[in-house]
Amino acid sequence: MAFEHKHLIDINEYSDTDIMTILETAKTLSEINQRKIKKVPTLKGLTVVNMFNEPSTRTRSSFELAEKRLSCDSLNFGGSSTSSVKGESLIDTVETLNAYKIDMIIVRDKHAGAPRIISEHTPASVVDAGDGKHQHPTQALLDLYTIWEHKHDFSGLKVGIVGDIGHSRVCGSLIPALKIMGAEVTVVGPATLMPACPEVLGADHVTPYLDDVLPELDVVYMLRIQRERLEGAPFPSLREYHELFGLTKKREHLMRPDAIVCHPGPINRGVEFDSYMADHPERSVILEQVYAGICVRMAVLYLLLGGAE
Repeated sequence: MAFEHKHLIDINEYSDTDIMTILETAKTLSEINQRKIKKVPTLKGLTVVNMFNEPSTRTRSSFELAEKRLSCDSLNFGGSSTSSVKGESLIDTVETLNAYKIDMIIVRDKHAGAPRIISEHTPASVVDAGDGKHQHPTQALLDLYTIWEHKHDFSGLKVGIVGDIGHSRVCGSLIPALKIMGAEVTVVGPATLMPACPEVLGADHVTPYLDDVLPELDVVYMLRIQRERLEGAPFPSLREYHELFGLTKKREHLMRPDAIVCHPGPINRGVEFDSYMADHPERSVILEQVYAGICVRMAVLYLLLGGAE
């Protein structure tokens, strides 16, 4: 089974069949992560560059682990060590990397569109690990994997995404991915944290009233309040936000008995959640999402770099 994509930049370029191929491949590869020796020679000799021009802990570490477990050679590049600090352009940096005869660039950048530009100037595969407020496709895929593990089917599944919608690149990939797979999506948040035209997100419903929609949801996906990307003061206080939009113990009675709770991390305790819901043994799947990140990113590397051939 050959995979027909070279890049993973925009989740809208992937069909439901493509997405299921990634999820099923991740499921197969998860077995490697259960072994005592968590390494296979599948992609031995292929070189992957991790170009992280923006801080990241979870995404970067899970990509690096995925590369090691498939025996890729990794080059970590970016941050304060990157040549752009010295004035080199992004395209010149990519041309330099091309001279190393690399096979893949995984890029995270504060500028929306950077991965697309890079893909136009390299023969290597490009994976978007988060660009500005645009997209974060591997995050959406690991979220789908976690939901799939619990719900087994996306058709007609009701998913609520709550919080800082307007500043979220997670939303930029997760909403279209859920729609591609047949789920019904509701976005919830204050008007000040919505984009100017919420309908462009592609969600089925938009509402500022969390309590009204909680009883209908199979999955409650809480977004992090991105203090580093907020311009001005979009709500009076974090305490008020927590009262209106936080998932708390006193709200649990509104939820369906089998509803699960997701979060892309890192959590702001006392803002998006109280500790009761963040650590809930039956509902919270946040740590499962972290583990899914390794499996899904292994699958993306495997499929894009020709492991399926």
